[in-house]
Amino acid sequence: SALPEKKMVFKGLVTNKEDTNKLILTPLIHYPLLGGSALITFEKAEVAQRIIEMKEHTVELSYGEMDEVDQCRMRVQALPVDILLPSALEIGLMQSSRSILLSDLPNLGILQETLLDKLELFFSKTKNGGGEVEHREFLDDSGQVLLTFAKDGVAKLLIEKGHIEVSIGKGKYKLKISPYITGDITNMQLQPSRCPRTVLLSGIPNVLGEEPMRDTLEIHFQKASRGGGEVEAIAYVPVGQQGLAVFTEDV
Repeated sequence: SALPEKKMVFKGLVTNKEDTNKLILTPLIHYPLLGGSALITFEKAEVAQRIIEMKEHTVELSYGEMDEVDQCRMRVQALPVDILLPSALEIGLMQSSRSILLSDLPNLGILQETLLDKLELFFSKTKNGGGEVEHREFLDDSGQVLLTFAKDGVAKLLIEKGHIEVSIGKGKYKLKISPYITGDITNMQLQPSRCPRTVLLSGIPNVLGEEPMRDTLEIHFQKASRGGGEVEAIAYVPVGQQGLAVFTEDV
């Protein structure tokens, strides 16, 4: 009951109570992309599989009414994209002996630094149950304030209260006090996973600008006559550069 509060919106289906203790992880995978390569994500997995099975592809670099002798082509290799995903995760939690979290903060329309000053002033006084504040921080992701005291024992007594009435300006506001809990990954197991809809293209020569090359690749691989299909996303890195692709879902 004393855990930090954070507003959440839950969407989805109701599950069996046996599943309530499971932690669901959303992948956020950083995939290095070397120069002279591209990643193409298709709308359908069967298209990606077909492109990979063909292995080598000849891509025309010029289109329109041109003589055969004037047509330029390049050969690129299609490879599957294999990434590592966590299959098991253990997290060790530890409650700080000197820090507290403050929530239910009032919206006073003042600067964050001004609010932090007022909170530090209030909680620095022993008559309010506080002590010397060593660190204060506004947590943007949760809208809470983290206070760290210089001595042990102050945080414990405040957490036992649960709530405290704080005077800020001419008003008094009831704030919730919660323990500050940190977590470290103590064990993580990874397993290889293949992206079903994404293909890695390698061996792309530096013969076109970045945007024309990206357009050329997309035009080629969306043609059904060449084994392709609708392209959902494409990322291209020219020779001599490096990129970083971020996978946020199973693509």
